[in-house]
Amino acid sequence: MRRLAIYLMVKVLKFGGSSVATPENIKKVKAIVEQSTDNKLVVVSALGGVTDQLVRAGAMAAAGNEAFRKELEAIEQRHLYTAKALVKPQQQGHVLSELKVLLNELEDYLQSMLRLQEHTPKLQDYVLSFGERMSAFLVSEVIEDAVLLDARSLIKTNSMFGKAQVDFEKTKALVGGILSNIKGRAVLPGFIASDENGVTTTLGRGGSDYTAAILAAAAGAAAVEIWTDVDGFMTADPRKVEKAYPVKRLSYLEVFELSNFGAKVIYPPTVHPLLSANISMWIKNTFNPAAEGTLVNAGADTASNQSVKGISSIDDIALLTLHGVGMTGIPGISKRLFGALAEAKANVVLISQASSEQSITFAIIPEHVAPARQAIEHAFETEISHHTIGLKIEDNMSVIAIVGENMKRMPGVSGKLFHALGKNGVNVVAIAQGSSELNISTVVHKPDLRKALNVIHEAFFLVDCREVFLYIAGIGTVGSSLLQQIRQQRDDLMKHHHLKVNLVGVMNSKKMLFDEQGIDLDNVKGALERQGVPLSLNGFLQHLASLNLRNSIFVDCTASEEVAGIYENVLQSFVSVVAANKTACSGPYACYRKLQDLSRMRGVKFLYETNVCAGLPVIKTINELVLSGDKITKLEAVLSGTLNFIFNTISDEIPMSQAIKMAKEKGFSEPDPRVDLSGVDVLRKILILSRECGYPLEKTDVEINTFLPAGCFNAPTVALFFDEVRKLDAGFEARRKALYAAGKRWRFVASLDSGKATIGLQEVDSAHPFFYLQGSDNIIMLHTGRYSAQPMVIKGAGAGAAVTAAGVFGDIIRIANI
Repeated sequence: MRRLAIYLMVKVLKFGGSSVATPENIKKVKAIVEQSTDNKLVVVSALGGVTDQLVRAGAMAAAGNEAFRKELEAIEQRHLYTAKALVKPQQQGHVLSELKVLLNELEDYLQSMLRLQEHTPKLQDYVLSFGERMSAFLVSEVIEDAVLLDARSLIKTNSMFGKAQVDFEKTKALVGGILSNIKGRAVLPGFIASDENGVTTTLGRGGSDYTAAILAAAAGAAAVEIWTDVDGFMTADPRKVEKAYPVKRLSYLEVFELSNFGAKVIYPPTVHPLLSANISMWIKNTFNPAAEGTLVNAGADTASNQSVKGISSIDDIALLTLHGVGMTGIPGISKRLFGALAEAKANVVLISQASSEQSITFAIIPEHVAPARQAIEHAFETEISHHTIGLKIEDNMSVIAIVGENMKRMPGVSGKLFHALGKNGVNVVAIAQGSSELNISTVVHKPDLRKALNVIHEAFFLVDCREVFLYIAGIGTVGSSLLQQIRQQRDDLMKHHHLKVNLVGVMNSKKMLFDEQGIDLDNVKGALERQGVPLSLNGFLQHLASLNLRNSIFVDCTASEEVAGIYENVLQSFVSVVAANKTACSGPYACYRKLQDLSRMRGVKFLYETNVCAGLPVIKTINELVLSGDKITKLEAVLSGTLNFIFNTISDEIPMSQAIKMAKEKGFSEPDPRVDLSGVDVLRKILILSRECGYPLEKTDVEINTFLPAGCFNAPTVALFFDEVRKLDAGFEARRKALYAAGKRWRFVASLDSGKATIGLQEVDSAHPFFYLQGSDNIIMLHTGRYSAQPMVIKGAGAGAAVTAAGVFGDIIRIANI
């Protein structure tokens, strides 16, 4: 350590607890400080975690608990280890000796507290001061040509121990007097100060930032650098929002608002002295010094087109509401309320008042609820006893604030905020916005906090990037094909469309698996088999609700009635549904209508394009026609790719039974082909289309004309069914030859005419659009008010896992892009 003569223009650097937590970190601090010869004041916090240890040790000693010695021993060992790791052996004697002096003094004070069983704020401040004092001493011995200064001799406060108020005039005089005799580098402990009697005080937890600001203002510093463990002031808390990134520039007003509402980078009182002295501040990362960091100064960043600059939150608050008719038109209610809160020393975080004057809502931290309640009930004792005023208390709440000076006179900010929250099922309990338009604060239920922060961040900071979270039921032929398509397309979606698709839940008929970080798309089946737990649909719903992820989509690639039965619960959880499963939409009309209404009320989507014609845009087209005011008067369609394949395949060489078997082998039919041959599948499809056209039909309203006798459908097994069909091969072949001789073909047609639906086998000639239908293709003709002379025709592949999966994928993309 050395003392020199003249102190020129200074820069103040502050290093937090994480920056000095280990010997390796302190070496990084040394490198940062020594990289230039500028005059510097270096303010340091206690080694990371030491302040908490001192708090515990003091509490134990005052409670008569000898266990404080274990905390003291841990503190001693850590500081001695750090000294030995940093200081050359020939210099260790002096350093270790000075540390022992401080540690012995700390032990004496703790021993006194043990003996007296006394734990006053005054004693607490002195005990806590040892963390910064030992840290500053160590750092001063490591940094080349550094002077150690005691902040208590520079910063003067009142005697409000625990959070002392600074006397800036006295402090400025003392700083000027001492610093005029120092040049180079000086190291000081943060957090601590002293009152007019020289008694140690502290500036509040996080007060080392404040120390740096106080010294900078008093010394007229060129700038302040706050060195921490992040690359700057982040758009949101990166522990809750993975996509958070550093903001390049903020104003002091923005930093103050963000810090007051939970942002941990800066201690809020730090802003005032720097703003008053017009000194710029940089937020930098000790562990990534090359990162640009965040510049904070007095002016708003008008060059930025970003209206919101940051999001912060207070995780745990209570919401109290004073309400009742006894408040309306009565002057002095607010004065009595906030006077009572002041007497209870309850700090109010947020205030919201209804224009009807019948309620005032405010947020406080949970520790203040009991004294606040007692004070309010005393202040309004008469009104409460007459039931004209009441007090409502809600706990387990959180406050979220979006902050930005460019929000002023910027229309649409509130709309974007509440739209993002609402469509993801986050209920806003209370709202507050000042006339400055700098801050919009919302209160949400604490379990929704993480989701809310992410949807808000995505809305304001990731406008060119969006994430969706998938829960897939069924990974058979369609489900597996869907996973393959997502895997093949994911890089392109991210690169060209800024859309990231995450698979976070999957189930088959036996197991289910969840992973919030994402299930590896390259090995979904293997992961489900190895890591999955036994399937429970109730358990699946509980996991889905507990993850509570934004932009969530439940994808049903099964044919299960049980899985379709959970759609209502999924939609209730503000999760969209994409269904390849026809069960829900072809069940009772009341259930179909309920799901439609529920999705609309919840602001989520219920899409099922692949219920009819696989990936063809049939339902979407009908919806758009109806919504635009057109009316479907008649509909004719070949809706079974399986049956079309069969009737296109039978020939002289391939009888009916073999064609059915081929359809089964190619995966066009169900494992039991009778599901397709009975017309049940087509019935479901025409029923769905009828409902989309506006006709509330039930299954019993559809006329079915089957082409196979009952004996085929009553066969006990699939094998016996094929035996029955083989008996019919000759007859079908004779009919087919006669049909072809007449220039006609068979088509299994579904029709809807004036609200009446029928399905059955028809003969069509070459003049009919259905005549040339190939393979397993589907076709649909829509006669509408606008398409009366010439029907609208939609035609294409209507069966197969790949095209069905593509349709499901298309529905997912539609939801993602909304």
